[in-house]
Amino acid sequence: MVGHVDHGKTTLTQALSGVWTDTHSEERKRGISIKLGYADTAFYKTVDGRFYAKGKHPEDRDDSDGELLRVVSFVDAPGHETLMAVMISGASIMDGAMLLIAATEKCPQPQTREHLAALQIAGIENIVVVQNKIDIVTRERAVESYGEIKEFLSGTIAEGAPIIPVSAHHDVNLDILIQAIEDVIPTPDRSSDETGLMYVARSFDTNRPGSRPAELQGGIIGGSIVEGSFSIGDSILIAPGRRVQGDGSWEPIRTTIESVKGGGIDLESVHAGGLCGIATPMDPVSTKADELSGQVMAREGELPPVWKDLDLELELLDNMVSGGENAPEKVRPLQPNEMLMVNSATATSVGTVSSIKGSKATLQLRLPICAKSGSRITLSRRVGSRWRLIGHGSITG
Repeated sequence: MVGHVDHGKTTLTQALSGVWTDTHSEERKRGISIKLGYADTAFYKTVDGRFYAKGKHPEDRDDSDGELLRVVSFVDAPGHETLMAVMISGASIMDGAMLLIAATEKCPQPQTREHLAALQIAGIENIVVVQNKIDIVTRERAVESYGEIKEFLSGTIAEGAPIIPVSAHHDVNLDILIQAIEDVIPTPDRSSDETGLMYVARSFDTNRPGSRPAELQGGIIGGSIVEGSFSIGDSILIAPGRRVQGDGSWEPIRTTIESVKGGGIDLESVHAGGLCGIATPMDPVSTKADELSGQVMAREGELPPVWKDLDLELELLDNMVSGGENAPEKVRPLQPNEMLMVNSATATSVGTVSSIKGSKATLQLRLPICAKSGSRITLSRRVGSRWRLIGHGSITG
C-alpha cells in the first residue's frame, strides 16, 4: 500500500484484512502512519465468481463455502514526505503494489509522484491503482479525478495499470479490487531450495513491564523471507549485527529459531513469500523498538557480504520528483564528499561520496549494510529539510 498521506492506505488495509495497522502510540496521537504496518488476509471466490476477502463472504456465509485463491500479506507504507526512507524499506519486500489516490484531492500530490518513482526504482511493475474516497465526492468530481489519474500515469511504469474506484470506508468495489489484484499481481515463483535469506523489517520486545525474569520471552524479529526457507531449530546469523566496543567493527548476531508465525498461524517452517515473525532466545533489549530493523538473516555460511564501503554503478534520474506545478529540478551529478541517504532492502544508512568517475562511485557508509553483490541501492540527496530521490546504483564491490 503506497500513496500520499491521508489517501486511505491504512483504512483500505483494514477493509481487506480486518487489521488496523497504526498501533504505535505516536501514530494514534498524530493520526498518520509512521512505521511500516503489516497485515495478512486470504482471498476467496464464490461459486458464481464473486471475489471477497477473509471474513467478508458476500452472503455472510462461512469462508469455506468459497474457493481459497491465496493468502496475501500487506505492507502499509507511510505517506508523509518525511518518511520516504520508511516507504522505500517497505517497497523492498513487496511483490506488487496498490497505489492509492484519493478522489478528494487533485492528482498528483507530492508523495503520489515520489512513491510511484520509488516503485520504479525498486523494480516493482505489478501495480494496481486505487481511486479511493469516491463516496465523498460528486459523480462529476469522481470522473474528473479519474481523468487526472489517467493523465498522471501516462508514460510511467503504471500506464497500463487498472484504476479501480473504491470506498475503503464503506467496502465499495472491494470485490473488483481483489479481482484486479489477482489478475495483475501474481504469486512469484520462488524456489524453496535456494539459500535462505530474510530481510528484517521490524523487531520487538513482547514482554510486559514488570515481568519476572523467569517469565521473560526472547526477542522477536519480523520481515519477509525473500529466498529459500527456515525452520524451527535452525541456527541463524543476523548481520551486520552489533558494533564491537573498542575497535568499532561489527559482528553478526548468532541465535536460533524457537518458533515461527505466518498469517497468525504457528508453523514448523516458513518459505519465501509473505511476511512472518520469528521468535528467538535473544536478549529482548536487543530487539525492542525495531532495533534490528534493516538487518539480514541467513544461516551460517549463507550470509551476504557486509559493506562499509560501496562501489556502485550509478543510474541517476533526469529530474527530481516534483509534486507541484513547478518545473522539476534537474538531478545534478554526484559531488566528492557529498552526503547521500542509502537504502538497501529494509536497511537505511548515510554515505559520503569518496570518489566519482563517470557512472561509477564509491560511498563510505556510516552504518554498514548486508547485501549481495549486484543488489540495487536507492539514493537520496538532502534538499532543504528533506531527502529527495535522485536514482539508484548497483553494488559492484
